Amino acid sequence: MPTRDHEILIQMFRNAPSLAPALLNEALGMRIPDHSESRVEPGDLTDCEPTEYRADAVVTLRSDGPVLAVVVEIQRGRDPGKRLTWPVYLATVRARLNCPAVLLVLCPDESTATWCGSPIDMGHPGWVLTPLAVGPDTIPALTDPERAVRSPELAVLSALAHGEDPRVLDALEHSLRSIDDARMRLYTDYVLAALPETARKYLEELMATGTYEYQSDFARKYVAEGKAESVLAVLSARDIPVTDEARQRITTCTDLDLLDTWLRRAATAHTTHDIFG
Repeated sequence: MPTRDHEILIQMFRNAPSLAPALLNEALGMRIPDHSESRVEPGDLTDCEPTEYRADAVVTLRSDGPVLAVVVEIQRGRDPGKRLTWPVYLATVRARLNCPAVLLVLCPDESTATWCGSPIDMGHPGWVLTPLAVGPDTIPALTDPERAVRSPELAVLSALAHGEDPRVLDALEHSLRSIDDARMRLYTDYVLAALPETARKYLEELMATGTYEYQSDFARKYVAEGKAESVLAVLSARDIPVTDEARQRITTCTDLDLLDTWLRRAATAHTTHDIFG
């Protein structure tokens, strides 16, 4: 089942189709054909067979018609089944749009990127598909504020990969202030939820709000889930039994301050009843 961060990464490509050629060029050094437009296409790649194939996103670069199709996949771990379906995606898109097609796989860590980027031998002589996999080390560190303003989504990915660099966060802050409020809130929440504490506090100060209040449902749920998992992890490490009722109460809580309280109490509690007070 797709996770929330999986869905927001897909949404970034839908918000800014130009992110696909930017990653191909700046992260992988691929020469991009001349084009005047980047467009999101339907991701439904089902053929005449009853099996349904659906890519995370499909972006076309156009100049009086499609000149390149980019099948975008967000891959958070190893899934052997993808090595069977990815070639289907490319072949279907190529036949449907009658243009060259490439596979761009965005990964949250280098281990997954290495696995995703390994060649897929199709069995036919000379037919080997090597996915174009992008991991944190490959994403460019965007430190130029003007460049970040032109590509806010790329600035978000750069911050996720290189958030330890204050220059990257400075550039991100400029880009966030240049976009509409809905995207700004969503992207800010997403990055703040993913950054380590030191980087998060630095970005909060840049946003000039002291302690940033998470504004999107995505971020509140994302952060709450992480805090709930921490509470359960502490209880488990201390061999404190957790009833189904207590587990349900912890995992469904969305009050961040209350979860922080429960986490502190879990360090000294003798039973789950002790953390609830």
